[in-house]
Amino acid sequence: MQKQIELIKQTRNRFIQLVEGLSIGQLNEIPAGMSNNIAWNFGHIVAAQQGLCNGLSGVALNVLPDFIANFKKGTKPEGLISEETINLFKGYMLSNISDLEKALGENVFINYQPYVTSYGYPLNNIEDAVRFVSVHDALHLGYSMAIRKSLSTK
Repeated sequence: MQKQIELIKQTRNRFIQLVEGLSIGQLNEIPAGMSNNIAWNFGHIVAAQQGLCNGLSGVALNVLPDFIANFKKGTKPEGLISEETINLFKGYMLSNISDLEKALGENVFINYQPYVTSYGYPLNNIEDAVRFVSVHDALHLGYSMAIRKSLSTK
């Protein structure tokens, strides 16, 4: 699991670097043909990890419940995501992975509720969830990189 955690950290650091180079307007812009923006993708990976790891294990979330509701699968941006909120995401990005790493060492994810992702990939335990989070984070980083490219052409 340590390699998976390191991969997640690396992807999230790259996402933070991507976000730091953009204005709030750029982070909130939804390009033609897309249904969300970089800010939403940034929040979504935090919400997804919390839901897939903590939520499905019955372990307390490290974010407010409204956060999950606003950024879970199937949602989209409902308004401007502020600079204050972006800074909150930045804090969650790595602190939640450090918390996950610590909790894995303490073996707190023992009551995992199986779940099949929209990929059709079954998550039967926390190890499956962590593996999936690394793929999911990279997918949304890729979406955000594509969105950024569309912004730079304007």
